Amino acid sequence: MKALVLSGGSGSRLRPITHTSAKQLLPVANKPVLYYGLEAIRDAGITEVGIVVGDTAPAIQEAVGDGSAFGLNATYITQDAPRGLAHAVLIARDFVGDDDFVMYLGDNFIVGGISELVEEFAVGRPDAQIMLTHVPDPRQFGVAELDALGEVVRLEEKPRQPKSDLALVGVYIFTPAVHDAVRQLVPSWRGELEITEAIQWLIDNGRKVRSTTITGYWKDTGNVVDMLEVNRMVLESLQPAQHGTVDASTEIIGRVLVEHDAEVSGSRIVGPVIIGAGTRVSGSYIGPFTSIAGDCTIADSEIEYSIVLGGASIRGVRRIEASLIGHDVEVTPAPKVPKAHRLVLGDHSKVQISS
Repeated sequence: MKALVLSGGSGSRLRPITHTSAKQLLPVANKPVLYYGLEAIRDAGITEVGIVVGDTAPAIQEAVGDGSAFGLNATYITQDAPRGLAHAVLIARDFVGDDDFVMYLGDNFIVGGISELVEEFAVGRPDAQIMLTHVPDPRQFGVAELDALGEVVRLEEKPRQPKSDLALVGVYIFTPAVHDAVRQLVPSWRGELEITEAIQWLIDNGRKVRSTTITGYWKDTGNVVDMLEVNRMVLESLQPAQHGTVDASTEIIGRVLVEHDAEVSGSRIVGPVIIGAGTRVSGSYIGPFTSIAGDCTIADSEIEYSIVLGGASIRGVRRIEASLIGHDVEVTPAPKVPKAHRLVLGDHSKVQISS
């Protein structure tokens, strides 16, 4: 079995961060989310991985290399534009050959990996194995409709009126039968070749499609809220350690990881928190579920439930929370200006102003 990892999307919901960074490389607990997927693929016993890349190809290739750091052999497949998941299958035909393969969306996060799914597929070897999960707003996802026996009968991509609340998780397993399906497709109303339509073609043509509804943790890290939630969940299992320098006037509470060459002084750190290598923290409060990457500066500030990317500087700011702060960002207090209210009020108005 091989794996196809999709890492070409533009990440529009994470802009402006993704104007300059690949969304798959945004860090969760100071490790790119893409790495978690590659490790899950390796742990499932798969070594041959095709990585579909787009405009951010140089950054992805620099981060992953030949795959050997993950115990993988990586091949890069260029997609000229975001033309849909089924289009990625189409252009990966030479890489996949006649092998079964896992398709894994590079910005997805699944607790527990995919080993059980791969093992389940191997037992019955259906033409497609899909993962489903209940979601509060299925209009944002591919949605599956099951019959009374739990068999998949219909799939629809981002439906305006969903038939169920079962969304497709970003992991699929296919036999070579899917290549016949993707060749039949035409672009959808979104201008893409939809993988949901390819799977529907398999169903309509009597092919076996099996689903597994997961109850564990899954997130599409395509927006800031989900990024922060995944970061929170990963930090829950953080192993505390102090590899850097923490002075006697600093209070450490809970699970805190201070990486090599980091320095913390005169601060209060309430875990779970990770402080990256080479970062300097002074006179500050860092609250729970915060990841601070390497080579940052946090001085005389307060921050919690946030992700701070490498090289960022936060000085003299109170208070920051639920934030995603990009590479080399500088956050400082605004200059003090005279307070004034400018009003244009109609006759008989009543206005309350806090002084």
